[in-house]
Amino acid sequence: MGTGKQRWRISFHKSPLKHHLPFPKEFICPISGSLMADPIIVSSGHTFERHCVNACKSLCFIPILPDGSIPNFSTIIPNRAFKSTILNWCSSSNIDPPQPLDFLSAQNLVRTLMAAQNPQNSSMNFDVMNRLIESVTQLNHISTSSEESVTSLPLPTRPFCYSSSSSSSEMDPNSCEVDELIVKLKSSQVFEQEEAVISLRNLTRTLEETRFHLCTPRLLSALRYMITSRYASVQVNSVAALVNLSLEDRNKVKIVRSGIVPSLIDVLKGGFPESQEHAAGALFSLALDDQNKTAIGVLGALPPLLHSIRSEYSERTRDDSALALYHLSLVQSNRAKLVKLGAVQSLLGMVRSTGPMTGRILLILCNMAGSLEGRGAMLDGGAVECFVGMLRKGEFDGESNTRESCVTALYGLSHGGLRFKGLAKEAAAEDLLIGIEEMGSEQAKDKVKRILEVLREKDEEEKEVDWDELLNSDEDTNSA
Repeated sequence: MGTGKQRWRISFHKSPLKHHLPFPKEFICPISGSLMADPIIVSSGHTFERHCVNACKSLCFIPILPDGSIPNFSTIIPNRAFKSTILNWCSSSNIDPPQPLDFLSAQNLVRTLMAAQNPQNSSMNFDVMNRLIESVTQLNHISTSSEESVTSLPLPTRPFCYSSSSSSSEMDPNSCEVDELIVKLKSSQVFEQEEAVISLRNLTRTLEETRFHLCTPRLLSALRYMITSRYASVQVNSVAALVNLSLEDRNKVKIVRSGIVPSLIDVLKGGFPESQEHAAGALFSLALDDQNKTAIGVLGALPPLLHSIRSEYSERTRDDSALALYHLSLVQSNRAKLVKLGAVQSLLGMVRSTGPMTGRILLILCNMAGSLEGRGAMLDGGAVECFVGMLRKGEFDGESNTRESCVTALYGLSHGGLRFKGLAKEAAAEDLLIGIEEMGSEQAKDKVKRILEVLREKDEEEKEVDWDELLNSDEDTNSA
């Protein structure tokens, strides 16, 4: 932090809910507390309302956010995809779109936050701050709701590259040893860097509290530069240490907001093979937290993750990359990005080849079928025929979960209106689904039943449908 810049720890007042529908937490500016109208993403990975950042910069003020992280305002990038996501959510929820906070109001808000730092008037200033936040945002409660997975299948919660060890020794996080560790991480001597990252990796293997206490802004800042080291041992051990740190749930958001994700992406794209395994594992681990999903997508992780599952990477790298994509694709903004990247056609091609990644890829496609863009791309790519064919052949290598994923994907596609009904009719899906209606879990049976209901519905517009013409069209007609 430069001289003259002030820090302030934000604490929001909570009072009874004024809206019938809770705002998603990630749509709220951490500084103003309001729904963002003009979101921007800064160097540290945080997203704010534009004029809140401009006001902070004009006043040389850097806040300490509620989770203890410190934003980096050196680079500002418009987050257009996130803005579109917020507007779409407002439209679908019948809520008026947010209005941008003008610069003067933002500056007054930041000045009040700065005044609240004065300990002599802390009680009064926090009161003023809370009233100002209420008047600006008209939002006094933020719900921490997360998107529900399209599947109830059990998934790993730790990267495959993670391995525990019982030989770790405990370190007091407040001791001079930690300071010495950070000094060595920042050393210009490679042997000291190597010694430090190996020690950090060992310290964070099994001791959860040690992981939490060591995961500080100072250590993450030093570790960020080690991750892209051109020395194999330094790079491998530093990324492995980061995987260990990310296993502690309290660290996940802190790590993403430290600005370390771009370094992980660089390693995944061109690091040493073992480092790539750990980088994929770290991205998977970080993607488990709902607050990180959008930021990881915005920071550019989707293309290299997609590339890694299609390439000759190690099995661990491909598995963790696929699981990272699964969790990231739970967010609509990431699904839209994957469609633009041509991911649907690529993933369907991998499913058709029935390789070892089929189960993982199907989970991602289940998520893609839950969005309008993904559904359209899947219908265009022959997904209905593909999934019906897999169900008919029953080639699941003994994996009943794969069968249920096919059913889940078809259920998502069944919201595709007449286009889906036409493609399902051509694939003779109804007779097949009748035969498997009694198979699988109760959840799968319910989905088959609902797909059959869609196929049997007779709409007025359907009576005059020319199925041949419909099947040859590229339109995705959405059901009413």
